Amino acid sequence: MPFEESNPPEALPAWRRLAALAAQPRQLEGPGRFARLSARLGPLLVDYSKQTTDAEVQAALEELGSQSHLPAAIADLFAGAEVNTTEGRAALHPELRKPLAAAAPAVAASRRRMSAVAEAVRRGVHPGDSSAPIDAVLHVGIGGSHLGPELAVEALAPLPDARRVRFLANIDGAAVGRALDGLRPATTLVVLASKSFRTLETLANAELLKRWMTDALDASAAMRNFIAVTGDAAAARAFGIAERQCFALPETVGGRYSLWSAVGLPVAVAIGPRAFEDMLAGARLVDEHFAATPLGANLPATLALLEVWNGNFLGAGSHAVLPYDHRLRLLPAYLQQLVMESNGKRVRRDGEPAATHTAPLVWGGEETGGQHAFHQWLHQGTRPFSADFIVCARRGDDVAGHQEWLLANCLAQSQALRAGRTSASAHKRAPGGHPSTTIVLDELTPESLGALLALYEHKVFAASAIWQINAFDQWGVEFGKTLANAIHEHLAGGPAQVEDDSTRGLLEEIRRARGR
Repeated sequence: MPFEESNPPEALPAWRRLAALAAQPRQLEGPGRFARLSARLGPLLVDYSKQTTDAEVQAALEELGSQSHLPAAIADLFAGAEVNTTEGRAALHPELRKPLAAAAPAVAASRRRMSAVAEAVRRGVHPGDSSAPIDAVLHVGIGGSHLGPELAVEALAPLPDARRVRFLANIDGAAVGRALDGLRPATTLVVLASKSFRTLETLANAELLKRWMTDALDASAAMRNFIAVTGDAAAARAFGIAERQCFALPETVGGRYSLWSAVGLPVAVAIGPRAFEDMLAGARLVDEHFAATPLGANLPATLALLEVWNGNFLGAGSHAVLPYDHRLRLLPAYLQQLVMESNGKRVRRDGEPAATHTAPLVWGGEETGGQHAFHQWLHQGTRPFSADFIVCARRGDDVAGHQEWLLANCLAQSQALRAGRTSASAHKRAPGGHPSTTIVLDELTPESLGALLALYEHKVFAASAIWQINAFDQWGVEFGKTLANAIHEHLAGGPAQVEDDSTRGLLEEIRRARGR
């Protein structure tokens, strides 16, 4: 039985101990702090020495992990236990990252097939017909089947052998027009990524692209240019995609954890199958660390416990993600989904209401631009928060010393948030004391990106185990979709009834403005 249950989090002795410690002043300086509160994990250096903890707090946090049965939860995850309790499933995304020789036969076969498709497209030919040219890939998905691949391509496409890949998620017509600009139906391969093959936005875009293709090509040639990545191959076939053009997305892999599956096909096209395997290897390095390392030295667990400390005991309801690298500018959006869809829950695994706050609000932006936008709020605002600074120590395309300025600004901002500033002028004072973690990548490579994303994945799972919530369902997402169907029917002139007076009023004004 997965997840050995304990008392609710707030009833645990370590939780009560941390509440008492949070009310006491802490002495956070001293020699050797960085050495004690930083660690290297492969291509990543994780420094949490600017967190507002001392040895007493660290010990209490580790005890909270033990009392929450976090080691058992980690063991359950890697043993394939039913950790997605509300849907009765395991969460097997780490299985996707195993070496080919050790992977399950279906996983290995999918990876080999994915590599063959990517290699064909990189040679400029159709994966099913080497006489037909292909010069672009359009990946269509939304949420987890979109954010991870787009982030990875954006981050790694500057590699010399990157290829042309575009993404479409929104059903906004402007987004569709931009995605299709300059593409030709005959030479474009469309990848439809949807686990259920029922996602409204993805199917609406798929139907549009089907018309775009069939307006230019005969039906057979048009449908040959579609690939589906889905858990429902029958639905993909009903859409017109042949079974040989479908990749399976296992039920045990959630959308926001699917980058490592065939959902990552556009990444393999953009950077090559070998580089994609390097990304899997970077993630696997973190898997092995998370699975085998005791709590006191386990980095994802440590980061999760710090999130609990900041959010539940120090009142930090928001968490800023601050990448000091243009190539990682999509990381805040990716982590918004990973954290807030996974842990934005108000009910524990046992069905009882959570008496504690769970996931923080995650936000952020590309730096150094953010320093001229929201850092005023960070330094002199009134609300508690925590922050992650992400930066690369080196990069191959440094322009006239710009990397030194990025590094200098990153380190200076984290120092300023921690130390604050005194001044005779009240307007110039900054209180400091804001907790942050700095993650330094040796350089941005497929391996280091894979390690970074897996670090955050496992941090999210560890935090969910402490809050006793399920990180792998997303029932709140389904609720809004259900209401949208009735409203769409009303907008289209149908008989659907909308009960909410405010929504009815808005609909009537919108229909009037549209001349209907």
